[in-house]
Amino acid sequence: MFPIVNKPLLQWIFERLAKNNITDVVLAVNLQTEFYIKKQRIPKSGLRIKYSVDPPKTPLGTAGPIKKAEKLLGDKEPFLVLNGDIFADVNYAEIVAKHVETKGLATIALCEVEDPSRYGVAEIEEDGRVKRFIEKPEKDIAPTKLINAGIYVLSPEVLRYIPKGRAVSMEREIFPKLVAEGKLYGHIIKGLWRDIGKPEEYLQTNKVILDMLVGKQELRAKGKFEVKQPVALDEHVSIGEKSTIGPHAIIGKNVKVGKNVQISESVIFPDVEIGDYTTVNGSVIGEAVVIGKKVKISQGCIIADQAKIRDGVSLAEGTAVCPAKEIC
Repeated sequence: MFPIVNKPLLQWIFERLAKNNITDVVLAVNLQTEFYIKKQRIPKSGLRIKYSVDPPKTPLGTAGPIKKAEKLLGDKEPFLVLNGDIFADVNYAEIVAKHVETKGLATIALCEVEDPSRYGVAEIEEDGRVKRFIEKPEKDIAPTKLINAGIYVLSPEVLRYIPKGRAVSMEREIFPKLVAEGKLYGHIIKGLWRDIGKPEEYLQTNKVILDMLVGKQELRAKGKFEVKQPVALDEHVSIGEKSTIGPHAIIGKNVKVGKNVQISESVIFPDVEIGDYTTVNGSVIGEAVVIGKKVKISQGCIIADQAKIRDGVSLAEGTAVCPAKEIC
């Protein structure tokens, strides 16, 4: 649900699915996430959305939610599975076509990265069949740099491999079985792919997308402040005089920025208030945070929703502030 350049990640995904002629989507969520998505009223891009809700206090892993959604998915044709923390400029139709061509039970998108140790790593044959799949190997023993990109096409038969009613790991339990039977294939993707699971990667993803949108963003706020492009300002942003915004500053709806404020390399969520003479650099500021005057927020800081930072506070690099916490 995190925004990428002021647009929820889920909206980016919906738009790309629609462009690839996908019509129906099942969201595997918990009750809280379902409520939040509906509250946000994210544009659906013409898609028909259904929800499969995990049981309370019983996480089902990466494969269990797919099994729970079995009735919604049906047993007639292959379906896409997408991880919710991945930003990818991917042609889904190509992956589906590869799956149909190979006649395997599962096809996973593979992306080449420099350090594969945080991901599932695949070694493939010339025809794309996965010869080995290792979840999070040490960097020096990874057989390749091709990682599981969090995008799969599964045939309905795969649902029979997933036990019902418990947490199941797709990467550690299901994929190895399919590899052993020669029924797992890989499809190498190019183009933009980003895992936004870590703050630094989230910031970097926003920066990359913002660079791509240079010249396409409307400057919504007006006033006697300086803009160092690229920046993205959402609706109803107010900025005080002599403030400097950018480069790579992304500011959400209803944000109020005081006078002589400097914001760069940062993502500011909606409804934030930032006092006069404050500096924010290389940080993520959560929703409805209140930051006082003459505050210094350094590189890598994460300020969670509704936190308060009092006047004159300086936060060291990498500081994390919990939701609704007050820092004096």
